Amino acid sequence: MKFKIQLTTQDETGEATHELVCLERTTEGLEVIGISLAEAKTLLANLQKQVVEQQIATFLSNRQQCPHCTQAFRHKGQHPVVFRTLFGNLKILSPRWFQCNCQPHKTRTFSPLVDLFTDHCSPERLYLETKWSSLVSFDLAAQLFEDVLPIETHIQATSVRNHLQRVAKRVEAELGGEQFSFIDGCPNEWASLPRPPMPITVGIDGGYVRHWNNKKTNFEVIVGKSIPEEGASKCFGLVQSYDDKPKRRLFEVLKSQGMQLNQQIVFLSDGGDTVRKLQLYLNPEAEHLLDWFHVTMRLTVLNQTAKGLPITFEDDDKKHELREPILKAIESIKWYLWHGNTYEALQHLESLEMDLDAAVDGKNKDSVTRKLLRSAEEFHTYIANNQAFITNYGERYRQGERISTGFVESTVNYVVAKRFTKRQQMQWSPKGAHLLLQMRTRVLNDELEQTFREWYPDFRTESDEKLKKAA
Repeated sequence: MKFKIQLTTQDETGEATHELVCLERTTEGLEVIGISLAEAKTLLANLQKQVVEQQIATFLSNRQQCPHCTQAFRHKGQHPVVFRTLFGNLKILSPRWFQCNCQPHKTRTFSPLVDLFTDHCSPERLYLETKWSSLVSFDLAAQLFEDVLPIETHIQATSVRNHLQRVAKRVEAELGGEQFSFIDGCPNEWASLPRPPMPITVGIDGGYVRHWNNKKTNFEVIVGKSIPEEGASKCFGLVQSYDDKPKRRLFEVLKSQGMQLNQQIVFLSDGGDTVRKLQLYLNPEAEHLLDWFHVTMRLTVLNQTAKGLPITFEDDDKKHELREPILKAIESIKWYLWHGNTYEALQHLESLEMDLDAAVDGKNKDSVTRKLLRSAEEFHTYIANNQAFITNYGERYRQGERISTGFVESTVNYVVAKRFTKRQQMQWSPKGAHLLLQMRTRVLNDELEQTFREWYPDFRTESDEKLKKAA
């Protein structure tokens, strides 16, 4: 049997029928049931070609006359241009017309299709390339389009990357300027605002990506997640050494979640300088806390190292206990920090360092003791620098409030590790990593489609959604 698939076009001049594809089928064999992928590609490619040609013909016919004097434009010539769509790269003849003499013009000729083809890549293709190359590698995204879509030519991974970066640069250009402080108005104005919703918790952490130019080094990638009590959470990411609008970026994320200046914001971070600067002066009611996860992680390292200490050490021919007192001191430090008592915690740290220093100066100068002393000194500096951001973690925990950025650790793995493929030692430039992060976070936040709809008002309209549901 034969199946003829035809396209009927209706316009002011009447109807025209075009045959798209003719399929021959038998009823023998499961493999011939339905339409094959190759046949579907041919059908879609032919349909796309006919629809685009008809649209261009209608567009040109509506612009053949001068809008001022209605005189027809004289034709100079035409040249081919390529329009890249999801269903094939179409070669289009772009005419060139002479300007009408009834009005002064800067040029003698013009191309009418310039107003229609503001880009030589369709928004649908640009959207899908950006979306999928944000989720998988550029090579896999290119292979996916070649396997599924009727695109004749080989798609280069570099073309997919360039399209993603073009979209990312446009998004970056629309981002507002950087400011030192985003707190506007006075407390009286903030008090008159509507009653704010529940606090927003923001966790910020960092990861590292191998540098493309200096392959023996890494650069830092900052990743965070904002979780409101009601509504969807959102993630964000940036390369601190490349981004010149980090605070604006975080402020826009919070603003999109309905943040008010009289609303409480809780920032949890690891205490690093770059992360700390990022979250300052965004909200007058902001509370900045040191993440308990990073505190207890350092304490765990101290405790594990202390278990390898000698039981005793000799000093002036006298034996002194070492391992058990050190382990008890570390446990006490953890207890004080858990309850927000930084004064006692620092005092015990000083005593711990004195005991370790005495053991190092004694006869048993083992490497474990020296290592633990260095770690204790580093931890002392860490707590002293962040003591203003240490809270009563036990009380917050009992009240059901967040004390840790464990949810950000998973975000770092999902946003950075899974796409930047740390296990395969992929290498990136700061610019390329930053632009990819912007698109990946938009995809994960389900914001990319809305971005395209703002640029192209008829992109994926309600009729498209109805067709998807009907299918």
